[in-house]
Amino acid sequence: MHPSEQTIFALSSGRLPAAIAIVRISGPQSSAVLSALCGRVPSPRLATRCLLKSQAGEPIDDAMVLWFPGPASATGEDVAELHIHGSRAVLAALIGELSTFEQLRPAEPGEFTRRAFENGKIDLTGAEALDDLIHADTDQQRRQALRQLQGLLGDRARAWRQQIIEAAALIEASIDFSDEGDVPDELQAPAFAKIAALAAEIGEVLTAQHHGERLRDGLVVAIVGRPNVGKSTLINQLARREVAIVSPHAGTTRDVIEVHLDLGGYPVTVIDTAGIRDTLDAVEQEGVRRAQARAADADLVLWLADDDDEMPPAIGSDQVVVWRVRNKIDLQSEAGARADGNLSAASQSFAISAKQGEGVAALVGAIGEFAGNYFGAGETTLISRQRHRDLLQQTVQMLQCSIADRDRGEELVAEDLRSASRALGRLLGQIDVEDLLDVIFSEFCIGK
Repeated sequence: MHPSEQTIFALSSGRLPAAIAIVRISGPQSSAVLSALCGRVPSPRLATRCLLKSQAGEPIDDAMVLWFPGPASATGEDVAELHIHGSRAVLAALIGELSTFEQLRPAEPGEFTRRAFENGKIDLTGAEALDDLIHADTDQQRRQALRQLQGLLGDRARAWRQQIIEAAALIEASIDFSDEGDVPDELQAPAFAKIAALAAEIGEVLTAQHHGERLRDGLVVAIVGRPNVGKSTLINQLARREVAIVSPHAGTTRDVIEVHLDLGGYPVTVIDTAGIRDTLDAVEQEGVRRAQARAADADLVLWLADDDDEMPPAIGSDQVVVWRVRNKIDLQSEAGARADGNLSAASQSFAISAKQGEGVAALVGAIGEFAGNYFGAGETTLISRQRHRDLLQQTVQMLQCSIADRDRGEELVAEDLRSASRALGRLLGQIDVEDLLDVIFSEFCIGK
């Protein structure tokens, strides 16, 4: 029997111990297993109390059981859910009993969701969205994943693909009637109008979207500066706990320290780096190299200094945004502190006291606003993975090629449109994605 035809089971709820644990069973043997454990198969989609017993008649647990006959189930197969008391002993007894049934095996990571995909319950964008929803840490990540799960991109992609198929049908029909005078022109004109409008629509989506695929990983902010300017003190303030060692000795921080923040629902990773200076210490040299590399890859760099005249060096490419942050205003004159305190995010300069916390709230607020602008606050993001962007770009490219090939022959145009349709098919997981499926579903947890 092929593994996909076997019945699978797994714990589908969280870490034990817990009040309730849910064990899910999916596959053709689900009803037989449920009947053996409960003595009967309960009414579909009706929570039923049942004393679970082993095949030897030993009681396992007093449980709540749900039965979902396929195809009206999450996976499209027969599915049973056993809601048991969430102790390790109860779960071990139940898993041990399930392991005694023939043609029943533990599920692999993501196998329940993969079966739902293969049975047409969700498309590939929905499966990816489910994984994103499970791993969402912030409200904006949750919102984006939920929109995708509800078909935000999948529905649009299906509509786009249908328009391409309709245009391709007109082009191919013009080939069939190529010897009948004006018929080909009458068929091609609406086809190319549809193609041009579709290429413009998808191109606009690609241009307008603001880093939606980066929301899964979050914005990266690097704190960079010379030794002893207060970088570690600042990251401790941002984390509201001591994550970095603060010392008056230069070169204390030698590795990259990360803190994950939720700013206005957006995920932000702040990194504390080694002080940038020339040094003969081999370990510190490596720390400086890592600091410069991480700063070059960051989305926003906070150049921390305690001197008004110190300007940040060139960091990475021109795409890296650098803000000047003057620290230790508590050690300077009140007049000077007030003057610098009036500097705003628009001028990309701030004055703070990382030790006392003065000005830090304003800096955090500016970072949160920057994150919202970076990810496109308030917009409905269609693109949530780089894979989506790449395939939509391929689609637009092939649509544009079909327009360019208009004078070279209908056969070339038809092939261009087939390529565009295939790109959207791969986006939805409908064609030629077997290797990709193995990668995507291996990232899921067991029980999903």
